[in-house]
This record gives sequence, structure tokens and C-alpha cells, in this order.
Amino acid sequence: MATQTNNNQENISATKKKTAQPPKYNVIMHNDDYTTMEFVIELLQGIFHKDPTEANHLMLTIHNKGKAICGCYTYEIAETKIAQAHRLASTAGHPLRCSMDRI
Repeated sequence: MATQTNNNQENISATKKKTAQPPKYNVIMHNDDYTTMEFVIELLQGIFHKDPTEANHLMLTIHNKGKAICGCYTYEIAETKIAQAHRLASTAGHPLRCSMDRI
């Protein structure tokens, strides 16, 4: 009976070691000459859940440096957030673009 218990513990340990975290992706928002700063702040707060101070700081980084990382997510979540941002920007008539980069 003790041998069976040891084998079960070894199998559980082996399973735990094989489990890995999914890769993460940075969502990057890019600057353009048409999207308003106010709209960018709204997206950062609404989609990326940034507080007003952080959203304003990120918007200025995007404006001054050309791009900024808005968040780090698994592939599916990053893809969804980018699609949401593109849909809202398109609906509002803005050419805003986001991309993702694997960490």
C-alpha cells in the first residue's frame, strides 16, 4: 500500500512540474496625427482599466514617443483588447492602431 501512495505522489509531482504559464504579450498603442488625446485616455481607462493619472501619463508617452505599452496579457486577452480598441476607434472615426509583442 505504501508503494502505491509513493507512486501517486510522484505522478502528481511530475504533473505539477509540466504545467507552465502561458506566454505573455504586451499590447502596444501607437500614435497617429488624428486620434484625440481625450479618446486615447477614454480607451486606456475603459479597455485597459487604467486610473485617470496613469491613463494621462500613458497618453503623453504615446504622443511624445510614438507608442507605449498599455498592458501585458495572454494571447487571447491581448487579441480581444486590441479588437475592442480598433472597433471603438473605427466607430468614432479614428485611425488608432494597437499591436502586440510577445515578451
